[in-house]
Amino acid sequence: MHRLKSAVAAVLTAALTAVLTTSGSAAPTTAAGCRIAYQVTHEWPGGFSASVDVTNLGDAVGRWRLEWSFGAGQTITQLWNGSARQSGAQVVVDSAGHNGSLGTGASTGIGFVARTSGSANPVPTGFTLNGTACTGSVPAPGPLAGAHTAGRVTASGRYSWPGVYFEGRFRGTGVGIVLDDSANDYDVQVDGATVATLVTPGRTTHWVNGLTDAEHHVRLVKRTESPHAAGEFGGFVAAAGGAVLAKPAARTRQIEFIGDSLTAGYGNLSTTRDCSANGGVTRNTNTDVSFAALTARALNADYQVNAFSGLGMVRNYNGHSAGTSYRTYYDRALLNVDGDVWQNPGSWRPRVVVVGLGTNDFSTALNPGEQWPSHESLVAAYRSAYHGFLDRLRSRHGATASIVVSVPEASGAFADAARQVVQERNNQGDGRVHHWNYGDPALDRLGCDWHFSARDHRLIAAKLGDYLSALPLAW
Repeated sequence: MHRLKSAVAAVLTAALTAVLTTSGSAAPTTAAGCRIAYQVTHEWPGGFSASVDVTNLGDAVGRWRLEWSFGAGQTITQLWNGSARQSGAQVVVDSAGHNGSLGTGASTGIGFVARTSGSANPVPTGFTLNGTACTGSVPAPGPLAGAHTAGRVTASGRYSWPGVYFEGRFRGTGVGIVLDDSANDYDVQVDGATVATLVTPGRTTHWVNGLTDAEHHVRLVKRTESPHAAGEFGGFVAAAGGAVLAKPAARTRQIEFIGDSLTAGYGNLSTTRDCSANGGVTRNTNTDVSFAALTARALNADYQVNAFSGLGMVRNYNGHSAGTSYRTYYDRALLNVDGDVWQNPGSWRPRVVVVGLGTNDFSTALNPGEQWPSHESLVAAYRSAYHGFLDRLRSRHGATASIVVSVPEASGAFADAARQVVQERNNQGDGRVHHWNYGDPALDRLGCDWHFSARDHRLIAAKLGDYLSALPLAW
């Protein structure tokens, strides 16, 4: 004879970060919360029925996934208002078509019947919603809640690559930029004008005050490279009486730049090739005025500058750091953390990728003891690795992304090898891999150590903008 038991076994209040990916739209990045109420509605020897009610406390979601673990061998035999699968103690329930959409404050519920194993029937544990642990509280907004960025930035606001930028909106007479970085230089821009340059600022809140009491835009951009250190952005704060507003919308267009010091803007502010007496390379570098950043802004595109000075596709400058190459670091958000992998939030889907790797592979002669016994073997290794890297980019960004293999030299081993790689890809049927040679005698290379000057970067940006405008881009 069945024994009815109408008792609340548990009510769990849970935090939710809903991450939903839908075709053609960016994944939401809200860090909000939810309530989950678990209730045993009936119980009998060998079985029970229960309900789980979910209330969304954050931004609207389009579908959800609820997971939990049973602790005493319970097994679901029937479930309604969702689709369930169970492996051992772990249960996964996906929303049904009619209840997947949950607006802010909206609730939905599921119910199920399950068998028990023995007399114990403890409350399930380990509830997660859309992959986020239900901790019982609403977490404080992260540093990116009020700032737009397209760079490789962790959820806690840490980063390493050059040119990373953060954009925000605020109302009032002032804004503070919370920052922790003792290794890099930054520009602070308000309403499109640079108002401060921060030189290795350390842990600080830098204030810009005395503005008109109105709505403003603020932008923080990392000027320099820091492969052995990470910076940390803590968010924007408004001056007294003001408010941080909703962050700017992401741009529709996205470009990823992959390269070495030429892409990073190494020494581009210098007017002499010897920078030993005018501040050194770091003080004379500004990735924000590199050809990468200039091109992207001219095309109104968000961008990443994933550039690392001195590294090549297979061989680094003059053979240093044997056994590593640019490919060693490409997947990372934090360059100084071995094995780190950047977690794409789902919103980074560039339709254009510009690759510039090869100068360091071929600019110096092979040294005794390097792994390539001849120049020909280095060329063969370079071409093979380039194909592998293009496969990696295809896997990451899809078949419709246009990949531009760029070369800054009119002729030579680098130019020949890169051109052959593109021809081979095209012959294999990948017509969206393009070759762009921007060697030009008009480039003065007056930056530090014969790198591009600021003038050169402007010339190259104009050339690249024209080149991209002529391609059938899928954006």
